[in-house]
Amino acid sequence: MTTNGTTTGRQLISTLDADGKMALELKEKTFSQPTGNQVLVKMEAAPINPSDLFLMTAGADLQNAQYESGKVTMQIDPRMAAGQSARHGKPQTVGNEGAGEVIAAGDGEQAQALLGKRVACVPGNAFGEYAIADAMMCLPLGDHSAEEGASSFVNPMTALGFVETAKREGHDAIIHAAAASNLGQMLNRICQEDGVGLVNIVRKEEQVELLKSQDAAHVVNSSTGDYEKKLAEAIGEVDAYLGFDPIGGGQTSDTCLKAMERVAASKMTEYSRYGSDQQKKMYIYGRLEVAPTILTPSYGFAWTVSGWLLMPFLASCDMQTMQALRKRVHDGLTTTFASSYKTRVNLEEMLTKDAMMDYAQMATGEKYLVTPHA
Repeated sequence: MTTNGTTTGRQLISTLDADGKMALELKEKTFSQPTGNQVLVKMEAAPINPSDLFLMTAGADLQNAQYESGKVTMQIDPRMAAGQSARHGKPQTVGNEGAGEVIAAGDGEQAQALLGKRVACVPGNAFGEYAIADAMMCLPLGDHSAEEGASSFVNPMTALGFVETAKREGHDAIIHAAAASNLGQMLNRICQEDGVGLVNIVRKEEQVELLKSQDAAHVVNSSTGDYEKKLAEAIGEVDAYLGFDPIGGGQTSDTCLKAMERVAASKMTEYSRYGSDQQKKMYIYGRLEVAPTILTPSYGFAWTVSGWLLMPFLASCDMQTMQALRKRVHDGLTTTFASSYKTRVNLEEMLTKDAMMDYAQMATGEKYLVTPHA
């Protein structure tokens, strides 16, 4: 609702208290007229990404939470709550990305150029009826629908970022875990287009078939008895010594490093007690598994485990690279970067027990889309 130059709408807010109680609640928020290069977007669609769930469900007892209309109160695991002490008592907006119509704009040239247009954006408060966004971070969608453009930032830019990172570091092949996800399927298409070797790791046979139906050359099932052997064979075929792990906890990165070393050691002409000198690297970019990351260094001494985040990567890009990435995403929204959704929910429905218990599992191929004005 817009009155006297201000707009009022509901916004999802996450608040964590020092005692570990967390509340997700729809609250009325007033948005002033945007200034400078800001735009006010009437949100039409926003995906629930794993990165959003950290503020919404991470470590929470959803089974025994208190569910009310427009509000959920839950208890957080004490270890998770302690690790988030900086946000205790400080309400956080939720929703990294989405798409909608620009209904007001500041006086900046870029902002004014977007007025009345449908855009994809990354406002950080996309789970609401309205959001203020930076025009520089908006992607005009043209004839594309809000649903087609809703997931045009986090997954596409991340997948493109993996390939760009590999090229920067001198690699022409990569490994990707949890590869049947929306992001993984995008990465598979990008690697085919760019001629980059890709080893896909999945955990179910149907996920193997899914990726193979999309012409993936190397798909390894981590639930089979010969997983490590097959992983090493695939790595050897494309010389992949760089990997990206969204699981984080457990031994996914450890297993990949061991397989890399197995391949590298097989190519040595002389034995060394220190293992191969082949550089091997795993980037952890998510925490689908919150258990500790286990490493059992048995992969020589030329190895690295590091973190990878989208925003620092984008900050490292020059304007020419950013423009090229954005154009590629726009041109491929319904092909290379197309996303699929299990179901659509409005703001109230996303806070029901059935919905939260479902999307909190972060199951492959079961992404939810929030439609705030439905």
